[in-house]
Amino acid sequence: MALIVQKYGGSSVADTESIKRVARRIIDTKRKGHDVAVVVSAMGDTTDDLIDQALDIDSNPPDREMDMLMTAGERISMSLLAMAIHAAGAHAQSFTGQQAGFLTDARYGAAHIRAVKPQRVKDALAQGDVAIVAGFQGINALGDPTTLGRGGSDTSAVALAVALGADICEIYTDVDGIFTADPRIVPAAKRIPNISYEEILEMSACGSKVLALRCVEYAEHFSMPLHVRSSFSHRPGTLVLPEGVDAGSIPNVQ
Repeated sequence: MALIVQKYGGSSVADTESIKRVARRIIDTKRKGHDVAVVVSAMGDTTDDLIDQALDIDSNPPDREMDMLMTAGERISMSLLAMAIHAAGAHAQSFTGQQAGFLTDARYGAAHIRAVKPQRVKDALAQGDVAIVAGFQGINALGDPTTLGRGGSDTSAVALAVALGADICEIYTDVDGIFTADPRIVPAAKRIPNISYEEILEMSACGSKVLALRCVEYAEHFSMPLHVRSSFSHRPGTLVLPEGVDAGSIPNVQ
């Protein structure tokens, strides 16, 4: 039995059918005997749509109000996912970044995580429930919502995994792992089964958008194994591992 943190990006929860599919995947992981905490992004293009609406109203909106608005997308997806899990016969509790204990600095739009105190998440897991956390967000010392900037949900997932002492953090996206090139552009690109933090950091610095730079840096600092895989298939994906860790020791790899 392992503790697994799973993160699902916007393309994985783009509509209600996608959310139902993700719910089935989470329940399948639970049925294998694992504890599961989940971090979700906003559905599809929700964040972009919110930005467009804000700019239609105010071409220079206040940073605080933008962060207040931006946190809404993940709240929608976390709630719907919890409902989907409940409808499928399992139990889940959803939490905002604030409720999950994500404490940040005061920088709106690009906040940095200062601490994660996920007591309510731990309590939900202890009850046997799936804990679902809104990614990309936290709260500052003033009590205001903040957002973490590009790749913020990936960073949220790794930070939560570290705070919970998880065995692995699975990053679900719309591609089957990390490739030698973007497989949507280069059909001959090859999947990389295992990769080091240093190699993925170099790829991120060169423009790779599979994982955000801050997410990988956080994982490397705390030696948190990552598993990048597709939510649309059950292919093996790519493991990002600390040096000396055997891929065979990682839970839920299939």
